[in-house]
Amino acid sequence: MFLANFLDGVFRHGDLRLIDAYGKQWRFGDGTEPHVTIRLHSQWLHWRLIVKPKLAVGEAYMDGSLTIEDGSLYDLLNLVGHNLDLVEEHPIQRLGAFLGSAMRHLQQYNPIGRARRNVAHHYDLSDELYDLFLDDDRQYSCAYFSAEHDSLEQAQLNKKCHLAAKLLLSRPDLKVLEIGSGWGGLGLYLAQQGAAQVDGVTLSVEQHKFSNRRAVEAGLDDRVKFALRDYREQTGHYDRIVSVGMFEHVGAGHYVEFFRKISDLLDDDGICVLHSIGRRQPPSNTNSWLRKYIFPGGYTPALSEVLQAVEKAGLWVTDVEILRLHYAETLRHWRQRFLARRDEAVALYDERFCRMWEFYLVGCEMSFRHMGQMVFQLQLTKRQDAVPLTRDYITDWECSTAAAEQAAE
Repeated sequence: MFLANFLDGVFRHGDLRLIDAYGKQWRFGDGTEPHVTIRLHSQWLHWRLIVKPKLAVGEAYMDGSLTIEDGSLYDLLNLVGHNLDLVEEHPIQRLGAFLGSAMRHLQQYNPIGRARRNVAHHYDLSDELYDLFLDDDRQYSCAYFSAEHDSLEQAQLNKKCHLAAKLLLSRPDLKVLEIGSGWGGLGLYLAQQGAAQVDGVTLSVEQHKFSNRRAVEAGLDDRVKFALRDYREQTGHYDRIVSVGMFEHVGAGHYVEFFRKISDLLDDDGICVLHSIGRRQPPSNTNSWLRKYIFPGGYTPALSEVLQAVEKAGLWVTDVEILRLHYAETLRHWRQRFLARRDEAVALYDERFCRMWEFYLVGCEMSFRHMGQMVFQLQLTKRQDAVPLTRDYITDWECSTAAAEQAAE
């Protein structure tokens, strides 16, 4: 059986038991944990798992043609993660990766109209869905766990404080632009912490309505404005620019355009902070299942291709920080919260959607634990003296903010 030969060659760690579509049982791995048994319900799936495993596993789990008899989806994808290097070295997968790389720029071509459609695909889903698993502030990006046992709410607050510290909000009335403003939580936080004037731009209709409603409710609508606009259409000059979780949607072919726009919008003594998912490996292409079902047009960049674009835009990189397992922990919280309220998600959508969303959350968590995904924060300026000589100001801001929050409790 071709599938058995394929799996025997790529599963060296863990214990995978397979019941194929003919009822025959197979076993792969070295017998160590995790132990997982899966059953295939389609003969066609035997071939799809060889030719397009990343797409086929997710689709088969969604449609029920692959079921897990022993263990959980987390166990299965954890097992895959431990063996992924061998999977990707298989000749068929290397050919697929080559062909995928050849199509990379076409898949990531994101003119304004297409970018709007891609954003709507994911971010204009039901508000109630995101309330099932996000924190109260609806921070939909990597949290910052300062301590091992931080709650999700605390870790997301830490993230906002960490970004504010790098933005150096020491002067009042700074003009701040947030590119990809989400549900408004970061923009409102920056206005409160730094007495800043904040403009946010988003392509999500639902996020735009929600964030402006929050600004009114917080009494900050005179200082915080959210616009339904592509960043390329933004005009003016800003003391500070921040972008969190949006750069993954720009597309590699648009990186130079992105950073040149940052340079155009940023004052000469301004500071920009970019927070994005990245990869430790060289440039590649997006997981085919994730691109098809979750983030069309999305791409996780290598720092090498990002920094090359920064150089072409003539900007200084004044600080780089790599957050390694912070997003894995964030996704763990999201996954646990989603599963705890899964019945509500089924009522909002259906069982197939919930299996898709579960696969998304688990798969992304595994990508940060085993597959070389990380988060980078870049601080960018136009002048080399725009920020202090040492990083002490970051810690000083965080400590003073934490002390003020404790005093207010």
